[in-house]
Amino acid sequence: MSRTQTRSPQVSPQAAQNGEPVLSHGLKQRHLSMIALGGVIGAGLFVGSGVAIATAGPAIVLLYMATGALVTLIMRMLGEMSAARPSTGSFSVHAEEELGAWAGVTSGWMYWLMLCAGVAAEATAAGKIMHTWVPFLPAYGWVAVFMAFFCASNLTAVKNFGEFEFWFSAVKVTMIVAFLVLGVLGILGVFGSAPGTRHLTGHGGFFPTGAAGLAAGLLTTISGFAGLETVTIAAAESDHPSRNVARAVRTAVWRIAVFYIGSMAVVVTLVPWNDPKVALDGPYVTVLDRLGIPAAGTIMEIVVLVALLSAMNANIYGSSRMAYSLVYRGQGPRVLGKVTRGVPAAAVLASCVFGFAAVIAGIVWPTTVFAWLLNIAGCSVLVVWSLVCLTQLKMRCRLEREAPELLSVRMWGFPYLTWLAFAAILGVFTVMAAHTNGRRQLVGTAVVVAALAGAGHLKQRRDRRGAPTA
Repeated sequence: MSRTQTRSPQVSPQAAQNGEPVLSHGLKQRHLSMIALGGVIGAGLFVGSGVAIATAGPAIVLLYMATGALVTLIMRMLGEMSAARPSTGSFSVHAEEELGAWAGVTSGWMYWLMLCAGVAAEATAAGKIMHTWVPFLPAYGWVAVFMAFFCASNLTAVKNFGEFEFWFSAVKVTMIVAFLVLGVLGILGVFGSAPGTRHLTGHGGFFPTGAAGLAAGLLTTISGFAGLETVTIAAAESDHPSRNVARAVRTAVWRIAVFYIGSMAVVVTLVPWNDPKVALDGPYVTVLDRLGIPAAGTIMEIVVLVALLSAMNANIYGSSRMAYSLVYRGQGPRVLGKVTRGVPAAAVLASCVFGFAAVIAGIVWPTTVFAWLLNIAGCSVLVVWSLVCLTQLKMRCRLEREAPELLSVRMWGFPYLTWLAFAAILGVFTVMAAHTNGRRQLVGTAVVVAALAGAGHLKQRRDRRGAPTA
């Protein structure tokens, strides 16, 4: 019996080709559809976008258009590769196959680090919200409750993750749609006088903070899209991986356009970009207050809490699957490879423990250890995206030669748009290097990337030496 068959009896043909088992197939099309739909709506959109608006002004709309276009291209590349070769490790597996072990190790563990840091940040924010409602339990106590709950739910069955995300996403999507409808009505003057263009061209003009503001806002907008890749990981545990991931990716364009760009356009049209409430209370609360919606703050606080819990759930899931895939391929501690009832239990526990340890670090060392961790996590997505571009360039050429029938999803304008996306990512790195905070993030990230790539390269050399000669 082969290694794959021994470790997991539920193996798809694609997984067998990748040398990696697909875990239990507990996710249905409705789960994947809603995960893909709600995956673009995170706490970063509801809260973090306020900081971006205060930094870039009305030009934030153009900034989200640019970053949204980049993310759309990345998702299309991921869709092409994942539809052709569905895998629990997604882009990490593809990077290893096409570029070498160093790329698989780097992209996989950087992504794991990013998701675990996200778990810590989201749990901390959710704990603070709950503490304001139920103060008898301290914020860190609520963090422990949330961590234990989602850890337990992810340990039982993948369908639990799918069900939680389905309903979390339903709440978020409903809120965004309602916000957009109310916002359009407000722009048309239904809730008072129509604002016209005075907030778009007044208060310093459409580009009130100039190039410096756009550069600073760029980093905030990009970080808001991190985690969208989880749907390509989840697709491997669905009933029809190739078909489901193809459907999810094909809807990426309109989801990003409607939820992000549409929301930002409504906000900067209805309220002044320099209103202190935009950054302090959040743009959505500010707009709803402007429209006279009762209890706007409470409504948005509930929605933000749902978004935070949704992100926690998704990040625990995504990080555990990525860790398991890396371990199965010999790129991590073997103890994390334990599978119980189709769930990588050890990897789930490790991701939760790391996330909770990061929460403690945020309490004890908020400006040192935790700040360093968040800085590296912020850059991780750019590292992953750059490796996705390079992997797709090579994998597409190989598939066209060897198995063109697997290309059910194709990257647009190949290879030109892939190179354009890669160049855009390099451009973001350049912008970061021009700013003090950005340089700190780059230096810390470079150290981690060098360590991971070095470890992967050594493994690659050992594997070559150990390979039988013809």
